[in-house]
Amino acid sequence: MNVSDIRERISGMASRDPGLVLGVLAIIYLAYIVAGLVFGFALRGHLNSLANLTFYIGVFAMLALALNLHWGYTGLFNIGVVGFMGIGVYVTAIVSKPPVAQGGAAQVGGLGLPLGVGVVAGVLAAALFGLLVGLPALRLRADYLAIVTIAFSEIVRFTMMSRTFQTFTVPDTIDVAVFGVELFSFDPAADTVGLGGGGGLILNHLPPLGALLRWLHLWEPYLGFVGWVQANFIANNPKPVVDSLVYGIVLLIVVGLYYWLLTWTGESPFGRVLKAIREDEDVANALGKDTNRFKLKSFVLGCALMGLAGILWYSGRGSITPPSFRPNITFYVWIALIIGGAGSNTGSVLGGAVFAALLYEGPRYFKNLVEAAFNVGDGPGNFGQAMAAMGSLDPVPFFVYTLNSINQLRLVIMGLVLIWLMHNRPLGMLGHRKETAASIDLSRPEGTGTTDDAVAADGGEQQ
Repeated sequence: MNVSDIRERISGMASRDPGLVLGVLAIIYLAYIVAGLVFGFALRGHLNSLANLTFYIGVFAMLALALNLHWGYTGLFNIGVVGFMGIGVYVTAIVSKPPVAQGGAAQVGGLGLPLGVGVVAGVLAAALFGLLVGLPALRLRADYLAIVTIAFSEIVRFTMMSRTFQTFTVPDTIDVAVFGVELFSFDPAADTVGLGGGGGLILNHLPPLGALLRWLHLWEPYLGFVGWVQANFIANNPKPVVDSLVYGIVLLIVVGLYYWLLTWTGESPFGRVLKAIREDEDVANALGKDTNRFKLKSFVLGCALMGLAGILWYSGRGSITPPSFRPNITFYVWIALIIGGAGSNTGSVLGGAVFAALLYEGPRYFKNLVEAAFNVGDGPGNFGQAMAAMGSLDPVPFFVYTLNSINQLRLVIMGLVLIWLMHNRPLGMLGHRKETAASIDLSRPEGTGTTDDAVAADGGEQQ
């Protein structure tokens, strides 16, 4: 094999979607690693930064893929993403939190069921609320659907904060029945459960990573691996660092499952109808398709995926509070989808990765790098003091003040990037991509066409 053959194989891998995703991720991680080495990051800080990067790439890629099913495939303008995330997390917490012990300090207990049961319950609850919202709302279009979904997400957040649902009594026996047929019944160990009100909930159930490793019978080998890291690399309590890295890798695996599921959905007859609805719902309806039913199925599936992404995002934390589910999370997901390009699953993953690396985690990482390399001090306490120092031709106080305000400036940077994208790259990183509508190749074989170039099956240019 000569050099030209190797180059052709590499370019062929990069032209495929998995190779493109892996290439972009490699560039992102390489940039973070090189920056950390140049600025003299310690090993623990370096690994923590990579763990945070991996975590946010995972959650934003999952949410962008779920939103792509709504907007990119079906044309549903959903800006209530965070509401379905919150439903999934809170239901999981209620089901899986241990009961309040007599005289215990926890403010609200749970049913004490295994975390896996809680995750399933949270996903089903998000899907159920998606069904309830979708039944009346999906008859609306464009802006009206957006108003309904964002209003629903705010209703969910204010319900979490309400004292009415802060605690409520659990019956001695809970019967689960469908259409009058009893499926099962159980006696809950808790007397009271609830949403916790404005104080939120303490997540004292088993963390997702621990539950998964125990279910796979890998907990003991994992503890052995943590001990090996402690003996060779990080002597001071390495488990939080290793937990974060491993959990980030698990999230990337879940992103792969999301990608496979939505790609399979898009290539199925169901997915082709969704794309037809996106292009022209009236034509799809005229061809005999029940567009309301197809939109409802797409909406419910996407809401379930959003609920699962929310569970994986927040269930590993020590607690959750209603302010965690403000509308800005929804807008972050939309920015990630716009960066990658709506209608493409590959674009959704790339958009989530680029958004997490450059716009969400990037400014904070830059601040950490500067503080690790230089002794910047406290800096001015307000904007006036920073500008006063500029009057004496000393830019350092203004720079330090800007660095300390990086979290607020992050929103400004996102807005500027979004404006630039709308003007210069409205179709996202990948531009206009025609995804194959069928799961088999329907293109004309080479050498069987006429002298003129054949016209593409969708009426566009041949690619």
